[in-house]
Amino acid sequence: MPKTKVLISGASVAGPALASLLHRDGYDVTVVERAPAPRDSGYAVDFRGAAFDVLDELGILDEVRGHATAMRGTTLVDETGAVTGQLPAEAFAGELEVPKRELTRILHRITSDDVEYVFGDSITTLTPHATGVSVTFERTADREYDLVIGADGVYSQVRRLAFGPHADAVRHLGLSGAGFTTTNYLGLDHRGLLQHSKDTAIYLFSAGDPDRLTVSLSFATASPDLDRRGRGEQQEAVRAAFARHGWQAPRLLDAMTAADDFYFASTCQVHLDRWSRGRIVLVGDAGYCAAPTSGMGTSQALIGARTLARRLAEAGGDHTAAFAAYETELRPYVARNQTHGQQATAMFGGGE
Repeated sequence: MPKTKVLISGASVAGPALASLLHRDGYDVTVVERAPAPRDSGYAVDFRGAAFDVLDELGILDEVRGHATAMRGTTLVDETGAVTGQLPAEAFAGELEVPKRELTRILHRITSDDVEYVFGDSITTLTPHATGVSVTFERTADREYDLVIGADGVYSQVRRLAFGPHADAVRHLGLSGAGFTTTNYLGLDHRGLLQHSKDTAIYLFSAGDPDRLTVSLSFATASPDLDRRGRGEQQEAVRAAFARHGWQAPRLLDAMTAADDFYFASTCQVHLDRWSRGRIVLVGDAGYCAAPTSGMGTSQALIGARTLARRLAEAGGDHTAAFAAYETELRPYVARNQTHGQQATAMFGGGE
C-alpha cells in the first residue's frame, strides 16, 4: 500500500518537527521552503511546559539544552537609564531559551535523511479534489499530495491560497519593531535592559556571543503595513518613533543603519474560525499565532505539531476526523496564549 504523501510548507520550527513525527508514523513527507537554505535568522526562542515533552519525543531535548543562553534577568530603566526595577530571567527566556538558529539547525539535521526538502521555492496554487490536492510551485514541477500542511508563519502562503487574504486572519496588536545586533558596548553579560514608555520600548541583551548586543526597538503602529515595505521605509519609521529619545537611542539608531542582520516585524495574532479545509490544515503561527510577546510561539508550534501528528495516527488515515480532533484539543490552549499575548504587548508600547 503506498504511503500517504504530505506536503508541508515552512521549514522553521513547526514544519520540521511535524515532518519528523509524520515520517516516524510512516508518511512520505516533503517540506517546501521559500528561503534558499535552512534559515539562520532569529535571535532566541524559549520553551515552556509541555514543549519539553515534544523535544524529548523528537529525541533532541538534551542537545537543545546544551545551547541554553543562560540569561540571568532583565533590568528595567527609565528614560535617563536609571534603574527602576528587575525582571527574572523567566519573564522573557521561559524555562529554557536557545538561539533560534540552533533549534532550526537541529530540526533540519534530524529530518534531512528521511524528509525531502525543497528550498528556494514556494507554492503558487492549491487545487483540492476528491482524492488529494494538486499543487503548483514557482520552480518545481506540479505534484499531487494527499495532505497539505501550512507551517509557514503569520503571512502563510498556504493560508492565503486556501482560506483567503491575510487581512481576514491577521490581527495587528498595535506594535511594530526592528531587531538587529551590534557591538556589546554596554558589557552586558547574560542580562537584558528594558526601557519602555506608553508608545515605545528599547530592549537590549547579550547572550551566547559576549561580543554582540541584541537590540529590539519597538513602537506603536496602526497597522502591520510596514512589514511589506523596504528596509529604507522601515528604518525611517523607527527613526521617527525614537527621534526624541535620549539614553542609548541615538547610538542604537546609528547602529541600526550599519547592521547586516536588520529585521522588521509587527506584533500580530492569527484568528480563524477553522484551521482546516478539506485536506489542507494549518499548524503553528500560520493558523493561530499568539504574538511574539506571548513567549509561547515556539512552544505552541511544537505542541501543535505533536497534537496534529498524534490525531492523524489515532484516526488511522481519516484526515477529517483527525483535523477536527486536533482543533478541539488545541483551541483552549491557543486561546489562553493569545490572551496573554495581548496583555504582554502592552509592556512594549502596544496593545489593541
